[in-house]
Amino acid sequence: MAAFWVGPRYLAGDDGKLYETVADTLTRLGWASLTVVRGRQEPDEAPQDRQVLRSTVLHISPDTLRWAQWVLADEPFLLGDLPVAWQISARTDTGCALAEWSAYFTPDVPGEAVADFLVALDELDQPAVPLGGGPELVLDAVTAHGWLRDIDQPRAGATDPMFTTCLSLGEVPPLIQDGDPRALTVAADETGLAGWQAWTEPALGAPYLWAASFSASVPHDFVAAFAASLSSTAPVLRRVLPESTRDRLLRAPAG
Repeated sequence: MAAFWVGPRYLAGDDGKLYETVADTLTRLGWASLTVVRGRQEPDEAPQDRQVLRSTVLHISPDTLRWAQWVLADEPFLLGDLPVAWQISARTDTGCALAEWSAYFTPDVPGEAVADFLVALDELDQPAVPLGGGPELVLDAVTAHGWLRDIDQPRAGATDPMFTTCLSLGEVPPLIQDGDPRALTVAADETGLAGWQAWTEPALGAPYLWAASFSASVPHDFVAAFAASLSSTAPVLRRVLPESTRDRLLRAPAG
């Protein structure tokens, strides 16, 4: 299959290799991996005939303060009508079983952006403690690459020059897990906590190509690493191009 250098990155999809791209990054970072398989086996049934119901792959950092789950095969919930593929979480200390925050990525999120998010996450000793940077870190990361601030919310959103991809600080969707107790006490008529959301809508009203969601407690520094990589003008290598954005991509044969 022919390979191409393509851009912009945020429209290039994941090349059908989102698991491999992220898992390879985690292996280089020294994270351990564990495959969990759930199934049903009848009496006297051969192991190869076992009915596997669900499975997931869990990657854990050496200090066990952060982990990444490949949940696509494990009945993930929908984000922007797309199934969640990767869930990445961090906690404050090893004595706490609950995640302080979580981030979610569907298929076709560029694997390079998820990998750079993980590299930034891996570099800090305390991954659940904000460094003090605010939302401007995220917006500066994309406007440095030519993105435009949202006219109505210039301090909480930006879009690419083709108006297909958005980055917005707003109320998080349902089922997004966060350690802030206020996330559990929001009434039905109240606005919930704000977290960063990103998505690509190739045409107005068209199905999303991909979506990503960051819970309210994800440090802005990590989101900025994802945003900088997502909006990067450097081309990426692809063999499989998304049908919905194929005509918008610039491409050059690789090799």
